[in-house]
Amino acid sequence: MTDVRPRQTAGSVPEPLHAVPRGRRVRAGDLRLATVAALLPAVGLLVAFGLWWLVARLELIHPAALPPPGSVLSAFLERPDRLLEHTAVTTRAILIGFALSAAAGVLIGLALAASRTVERMFTPLLVAVNAVPKITLGPLLVVALGWGQKPILTMVFLLCFFPIVLSTATGLTTTPAELAELVRSYNASRWQSFRKIRFPAALPQIFVGLKVAMPLAAIGAVIGEFQAGEGGLGYVIQQYAGVGDTATAWAAIILIALVSILLYAALVLVERFSLPWLRETTSSR
Repeated sequence: MTDVRPRQTAGSVPEPLHAVPRGRRVRAGDLRLATVAALLPAVGLLVAFGLWWLVARLELIHPAALPPPGSVLSAFLERPDRLLEHTAVTTRAILIGFALSAAAGVLIGLALAASRTVERMFTPLLVAVNAVPKITLGPLLVVALGWGQKPILTMVFLLCFFPIVLSTATGLTTTPAELAELVRSYNASRWQSFRKIRFPAALPQIFVGLKVAMPLAAIGAVIGEFQAGEGGLGYVIQQYAGVGDTATAWAAIILIALVSILLYAALVLVERFSLPWLRETTSSR
């Protein structure tokens, strides 16, 4: 019986019959990495809740201050509609305040990067405003702007804008030298240099400021609702903690944390889709 074998050229290495095509191996590896990446945050949350349960079980902290996770879950299940309604109020304040601070922060950062005179004139003032404890401004904002959304959005803005300003100005003033030299060699105008090189090169740094500011937006919304809110999770925390229902107050705190996680993850996805080249040119992570 004739043995039929694939023809091989000189110096070639026969491919094993069980070998898997490279494309299929890459896709399987990507799927495995994506699965692990999705599971790791869940594992981290389980560990955190396990430690919380253990602390509450051993009563290392008084139950009035830190109720067990089961009590918090029961408190949420007793009034889910009310808590989710206030969650929507807080989420709306976070998104609006963050959008306003992002727009203003990028514009201020552009102004600081465009003129050294403007930078020297206003940077100390911006640092001073950022250094003021924002919670001390709450009563003054209520007096100036009244109750409702205006003081809450102002509080979000005050907490968020400085990281965005700083990251924008830093990104625009640290353009890689080889790219700046390339622009000069083509005699590009200042607008062309900004549009083609400086702003795209600054986007990774700008997104760093945005990701720092996103959790601060949630903090600002809650502080504002403490001071001037007629609804929202900060209002819920204040009301229920004041009558000793700390389980419901902790349910609101958990909801704030979950909203922050989801909004931060959404911002990371926006960064990945907006800067697809970043992962290929900077790091293997």
